[in-house]
Amino acid sequence: MELIVKELDQMTSTEFFEVAQERVKVFIVEQNCPYQEIDEDDRIAKHVMLKKEGQLVAYTRIMEREDVVTFGRVLVVKDYRNQELGKKIVALTLAEINGLETHKDIKISAQNYLVDFYQSFGFNVVSDVYLEDDIPHIDMLLKASV
Repeated sequence: MELIVKELDQMTSTEFFEVAQERVKVFIVEQNCPYQEIDEDDRIAKHVMLKKEGQLVAYTRIMEREDVVTFGRVLVVKDYRNQELGKKIVALTLAEINGLETHKDIKISAQNYLVDFYQSFGFNVVSDVYLEDDIPHIDMLLKASV
């Protein structure tokens, strides 16, 4: 498998098309959640793509904010699920964030059913459950290692 990290202006149109297509499949169609999938964060994000034989198998994006770093849009392509690629893409994303040497905490908005998953990476719950696009979410924080 190959890890590719690019900003939007470094991506080919084919790469962004493939990413956008999978994000729409997962976050709009599968989750039956109409919202603005492609957004301004795509312009500033580092797009983290895991590919196998040139095909996208997992994805996430990293955004640096003023006081924290965040990541989201974590997905595994349907044909590649149940192979622990979710764990792999999150671990690779965290390694990429650590490589930025921002020394900022990592704060995410996680779907509530994934609390245990993210806690396995050291994240702690820092909010009550709230609805985001009619899906229960919770804020989680991973303190920067010093």
